[in-house]
Amino acid sequence: MKRFKKILQDYRINGYIVPKNDEYFNEYVNSSQDRLKFISNFSGSAGFALILENQNYLFTDGRYTIQANNESGKKFKVITIPKKFPKDVIKTKKKIILGFDPKLHTERQLKLFFEVKNVDLVPISQNLVDKVWMNKPKEVVRPFFKIALKHAGKSTETKIQKVKKALKENKADYLLVTAPENVAWLLNIRGGDSSFSPIPNARLLISKKGKINIFTNRNKLKNLFNDKNIEIFDEADLERVLNRIYRKKIWLDRLSCAFIYKNIITKRGKVLDKIDPIYFFKSIKNKTEIKNIKKSHLIDGVALTKFIFWLKKNFNSKKITEISAQNKLESFRKMHISYKFPSFSTISGSGPNGAIIHYKASKKTNRRLVADELYLVDSGGQYSFGTTDVTRTISFKNKSKYLKEIYTRVLKGNIAVSKFKIKKNSTGAQIDKNARKFLNQINLDYPHGTGHGIGYFLNVHEGPQSLSRNNKIKLKKGMVVSNEPGYYKKGSFGIRIENLIYIKNNKFEELTIVPIEKDLIYKKILSNSEINWINNYHKKVEKSLKRFMSLNEKKYLTKACSPI
Repeated sequence: MKRFKKILQDYRINGYIVPKNDEYFNEYVNSSQDRLKFISNFSGSAGFALILENQNYLFTDGRYTIQANNESGKKFKVITIPKKFPKDVIKTKKKIILGFDPKLHTERQLKLFFEVKNVDLVPISQNLVDKVWMNKPKEVVRPFFKIALKHAGKSTETKIQKVKKALKENKADYLLVTAPENVAWLLNIRGGDSSFSPIPNARLLISKKGKINIFTNRNKLKNLFNDKNIEIFDEADLERVLNRIYRKKIWLDRLSCAFIYKNIITKRGKVLDKIDPIYFFKSIKNKTEIKNIKKSHLIDGVALTKFIFWLKKNFNSKKITEISAQNKLESFRKMHISYKFPSFSTISGSGPNGAIIHYKASKKTNRRLVADELYLVDSGGQYSFGTTDVTRTISFKNKSKYLKEIYTRVLKGNIAVSKFKIKKNSTGAQIDKNARKFLNQINLDYPHGTGHGIGYFLNVHEGPQSLSRNNKIKLKKGMVVSNEPGYYKKGSFGIRIENLIYIKNNKFEELTIVPIEKDLIYKKILSNSEINWINNYHKKVEKSLKRFMSLNEKKYLTKACSPI
């Protein structure tokens, strides 16, 4: 850190901003681009550091507050967003200068967090963290690949027509696609540029006539395209190409268009600063995608259910730890040929570790699973035809009425989401409020959203829709979201129940097919309607999974899915 502070002096700046994201604004960043972890030791998937001459700050959201303090608290003051923002800690009467890498920030981010009196932001072309990162890992070049039409459901040509229509309606000449997930959807391709998502790091410039320029590492394409309407450029060529476009209206994505590119477009022509329409197109899964998503959830449900039964059978006789448990779960998933890799870093938390919302077990923190503690496992898989994400809180021999009541209130919130009747103007904010009400009745709550959108063999977290306090996106048929209320008591336990659901007409339908822990249910506070929901869900689970189970597993399944 001393060397880095010396660089601040060399550049005559008072501070520097280090975000989690890479140049493509991916959620999961490869080790070669994880500058925030290098400089702060924070390994969470969201946050940024503000390094000043005499103080270091690490900003993250409520999911990561405990983790951030554990990993970075000795050298960084941890601030939880949105309780506080940089403007709340940068209070100065004299002018200060903060440097930033213009390829790693959007204009919107900079304004939201750093539009502060007496603070000047200065773009610096060379990343200052890279100047002190001597042993930076090299990027591994992994080729892109196409996904078959039988998995995609819609051809690239059909999708391009939707983009052309959107450009025409908005009177724009070009769309600059800067989010790799949107490139993946439009071209029906995938890649290996993100740790847990099959992301192809590439950007596109699409004209209103449908001509496409791709900007990426050419070595990743390997003759993937043979189309006269598609021209391939190196990544670094984007600035040059944008500088050649004059007096045209370019639609850029406010969520993922870096400051450097917006600055060029603003000087040369007109900017349409809106969310990339592909986010909305991608969020509504077509019939083929829904069919395949159901198939992937059945496969995933078999693996997770077998794991839960194995766990309950063996936790007394074998020394099972958080790490050995998540490895065993991975081995069950690997049994199916369509399984690729985890969709995020598995959260395997026993007792107090379960209270760390995005906990990652390590040799230092690894705990043995024991009878009187809850075990929270949040995991998911990337399959050839779908992405899964599911959480179960497991009891071995819990006798606490207090824990049962909280668990049941979380379950009631989950059921309230599932049963929500979706109207024309329904939004995630309305549903989020419903999910919390049973915990709120006893003055409890959880510091995260109730649900997020899910990609199709893509990012496990996908927008624009979510079930959260401030999300006003209208929910539409074909959207997939998670349903995951929870409760976390620091130093004691964590509870979360998560299913993936999709919108079928005006209601949600469950995608996840895994038994819910009945031993933690406090039946007295359930309504008849809620009891019926649980019993009907378990009927579906048993019917779906029975044929994949061994004789002993069928006995466990029958017991796990019996009426309450």
